[in-house]
Amino acid sequence: MKLFHGGSSPFVRKVMVVAHETGQIDKLELLDGGTTPIETNPELAKFNPVGKIPALILADGTGLANSPVICDYLDSLHRSAKMIPASGSSRWEALHFQAISDGLMDAAVNNRYETMVRPETLRWDAWSAGQMGKVDRVVDALEDSVDILGDRVHIGTISVGCALGYLDFRYGDRKWRGSHPKLAAWFAKFEQRPSMQATMPPKT
Repeated sequence: MKLFHGGSSPFVRKVMVVAHETGQIDKLELLDGGTTPIETNPELAKFNPVGKIPALILADGTGLANSPVICDYLDSLHRSAKMIPASGSSRWEALHFQAISDGLMDAAVNNRYETMVRPETLRWDAWSAGQMGKVDRVVDALEDSVDILGDRVHIGTISVGCALGYLDFRYGDRKWRGSHPKLAAWFAKFEQRPSMQATMPPKT
């Protein structure tokens, strides 16, 4: 399998963490997925017409787009403990935490484009504030729900970990830990997992 990859993408990181946790990382060949909202990688677009990473190319040449879909696919290929619970309340909890964490990452990445890629004269402060408001609400919700996360390792906790890692990577000045001590303690432990350490974003 071939994965269109970008080391700074939290969505790619989520796929990579799942691959590590399920023992499939050696089955992934990483391809340069370099793309921006205004410059789409033409090779990537053949497999994900939206032009976003991650995208996965299967052995038969089929393309899969979007991190939840790719993670679900990888989870179908192994016989160990599943990253996506099959049924019951644990399934819906895991998928819920994935959804709100993906929302945080989406808002944070969009704001990164707004403040770093869009020409300064065209930037919209109110729109940027709205995106970061989404980020703050999700972090608040995670602080309130951290007891549910516990020691679980599933698609929900992996998504939370990648979302918080992206805040550290791109928004370190927001210092989210100070007002979210329980979440900070949870993340301090979770980020020590080998899968998280192996997928740290680049230093720059």
